[in-house]
Amino acid sequence: MKETRIVFLPIPESLKEKLTIHQQDAFSINPDIPVPVEIPEDAAGGTINLEELSREMILSAMLHVIRAGNEKPQWIDYYRHFVQIMRPGILVEFNEAAVAKARNGDFDTAMEILSFMQGLFPASAAVSLNRALVLEEQAVQYQRFGRQDKDAAMEAAAAAYEELLNLHPLFPHALFNGGNFFLFQNNYQKASECFSRYLEIADDADQGSADQREQAEEALKEIKDNGLDDESFRESQVFIEQGRFEEALDSIREFLERRPLVWNGWFMLGWALRLLGRWTDGQAAFKKAIELGGGGSNTRNELAICLMETGDSSGARRELETALSEEPENVKIISNLGVLALKAGDNEKAAAFFRTVLELDSNDPVAKKWTEGSGIGD
Repeated sequence: MKETRIVFLPIPESLKEKLTIHQQDAFSINPDIPVPVEIPEDAAGGTINLEELSREMILSAMLHVIRAGNEKPQWIDYYRHFVQIMRPGILVEFNEAAVAKARNGDFDTAMEILSFMQGLFPASAAVSLNRALVLEEQAVQYQRFGRQDKDAAMEAAAAAYEELLNLHPLFPHALFNGGNFFLFQNNYQKASECFSRYLEIADDADQGSADQREQAEEALKEIKDNGLDDESFRESQVFIEQGRFEEALDSIREFLERRPLVWNGWFMLGWALRLLGRWTDGQAAFKKAIELGGGGSNTRNELAICLMETGDSSGARRELETALSEEPENVKIISNLGVLALKAGDNEKAAAFFRTVLELDSNDPVAKKWTEGSGIGD
């Protein structure tokens, strides 16, 4: 890609004439303020024909200058007004483009588009919310695939929502979407706060708000009925994240004494036990979670790890295949199937699993270790 640079030039007379129609919009072309133009790095200044500059070329350069913020800062507000008058639908247009890019997995482009919008509309709650939604979509996809950088993506999304929740006045859609994000993150205490606050301030006239209120009420009821906002439950999760597994066991057992029929508690117990290498006890806890309705792919994958460690290969394979049928692109599950194949001495099958992993996440350390270091992919 050819390198470019931005230069500041007088606005062309021909373009100035085309723009006079916007004078009545409380915006006047200021001939004393030059306009930015993006040109090839090797272009000589004297070769630029001002009359050949298009409005789009100028608007594009303005967006880059606005986003940078540190070049010609005295003209930034003028450029913001210029762009908004010349391209009145740009906020909706660019926000929709960013969301579409995120849905297709092109998160870098989505975030670049939103960075332009943050520069252009620095006080826009809608732009901030879309940024949080894009980061959430990235975190959800990385979590679903079991990518190694899933935790960093989750932290970035959480930080974006925290920024939104500090806005004044509070933005109802930020509270609703934040509640769903924290629900996905298993941060039930934070989800409960968001949904409760949302129900307090949601406007009946908001499009779709009736459905959203119903969803918020249902989520709050489930959290309350199962005690998922219980301090001991949340504390156990924090302890596990901090590597304090014995303390996590104490907290989650306190929770289970009060809520013995909540599958989430048994999953948390199994998780702590598995991390302590207590494979048989971990098995029992995960099986109890499944019995109580928590038979999702994550539970079955964790159970499979315990089964592998206790020598039950057929049981582990059964759980992993069930989990994979639910999430066919989950890197963790496919990688564990590769490990299981290795344990069975089937290097060819293991290599196929690990190659699939690398197609989904080229930086996965387990797959790279076995395909490159051990030579099973040869």
